[in-house]
Formats: sequence, structure tokens, C-alpha cells
Amino acid sequence: MLILLIRIANSLPILLFQMTKTIAISNQKGGVGKTTTAINLSASFASLNFKTLIVDADPQANSTTGLGFQLNENNYSLYECLANLQEVESCIYATNYQNLFLLPSSIHLAGAELEMFEIEQREFILKSRLEKIMDNYDIIIIDCPPSLGLITINSLVAANTVIVPVQCEYYALEGLGKILNTIKIIQTNLNKSLKIDGILLTMFDSRLNLNNQVANEVVNFFEELVFKTIIHRSSKLSESVSVGKTVMDYEENGRANQNYLSLAKEILSKSL
Repeated sequence: MLILLIRIANSLPILLFQMTKTIAISNQKGGVGKTTTAINLSASFASLNFKTLIVDADPQANSTTGLGFQLNENNYSLYECLANLQEVESCIYATNYQNLFLLPSSIHLAGAELEMFEIEQREFILKSRLEKIMDNYDIIIIDCPPSLGLITINSLVAANTVIVPVQCEYYALEGLGKILNTIKIIQTNLNKSLKIDGILLTMFDSRLNLNNQVANEVVNFFEELVFKTIIHRSSKLSESVSVGKTVMDYEENGRANQNYLSLAKEILSKSL
């Protein structure tokens, strides 16, 4: 892969990427903004001139529909890729956004774990598939299922970093502890190079005491591991996904779009 030189929004520093950055977005707890983050972070990277691939590894296929992609009988998905029924290149599609590509999910992915179970080195299947097209992209983002199954394990093994979205609510710390323990197990046994990019606070409303309390607890406990960027609660985020658009396309100058652009730049700054 060629070294990529870009300048972010007319500001220094110039970034140098010598290898593809693969980010898994994962939390075993649902409803934390995982898919919303996968979609809008990918779009933000693409808008900064990074050729970006989003891999929808969730059988619910919310990243797929959230980008306005409608799978039909003539399309292939991640299922065909994992089952080795199609080459990975045949399963990737351009989206409506420049520099943004999609490896879609389908309902068939729900049965993939059973089919993969008997395969030797089953935890490394996704990694081996993505290695074939790794050099074609600057950034790959994997939207993991909200569970600890074989597909999530495959996603964490294929990634070199992971982002953990955490909703600012009462049970946030409980769910956070579980996913961090899972990541530690993966690091110990399957992917020693896996690093945590950061814990991302989502759905934050500064008017709510509970949100402020949870955010403070997470920051106080995990310190530098928490992203400085916070994703604020916004009706525009859910509205944009429901009509198959990124929030950048839905409300370009809105706060939610600025949040995700800020997150993309913060992640890139950590890569220097």
C-alpha cells in the first residue's frame, strides 16, 4: 500500500499511513450507538479523503440499510464471503458517497456461525478474507454484532484496533467491563497486536444529571482511554439512519456531524 499523505481540513499535521487501519466497533451491549458510529465515522473518514470500507458483520444489517443499500438476489454479502462461496472483491459495493465502500450483511449471516464452527482456524476466517483486499483501502471499519459469538471474535481478530461505544446510562459500566474483558481474552489468545483506540461516550445529554455522572465515572476510571470527543444525543442521527443516509448528508452543518468529524480527526491524531 502506498504511503498516504493528506492534510485534514487545512490544518496540520500531515498524516502518514503505511498500512491499512482496521477498526472493530464493538460492545456486547446493544443500543449503545455502535452501528450509528460505524456508519458516520466511516463517512467522516471518507470525507477526509481516506478510501474507507465498512464491513457490516451484524446479521441485523443495520449498517447496510443505514447507508441506503438494498440487498437483492443479485448481490453478494459477507455471508458468501465467509462461506467461501464468493471472492471478497465480488461482495464489495460502492456507496453513494465518494471514497466509501460497503461489504454488506444479510439475514443469512445469522447461520454463518454454525457453518464456521467445524472449520479449522475458524477464528481467523474474516482476517484471511480481508487480507486479500487490505491494500485497496486506507481504513476498514467493522460493525460487530451486539453479542460475543464467533463473528464478533472474527472481527476482533481481523482488527488492529477497537472502539467501544458506551451509552451514558446507569448500566454502562457493567457492559463496559464485559467487553473489555473479552478484548483482553482476544489479545492474550488470538490477536496480540489488538489495541483499544478508545472508549466512546455516546447519546450524551448534558442536561441530564445521570448522563453527567456516568460520563464522569467513565473518565475518572479509564482516564486517557476515553475519547475526548463525545457524541451528543441527536434526533438527526436516528432520523438519518432511518432514511438510509449518513448524518453528514442529512444535516451537514449539524452538531452530530461535527461530533463524528471530530472523532475521526482524534483517531487520526493518535496514529501519528
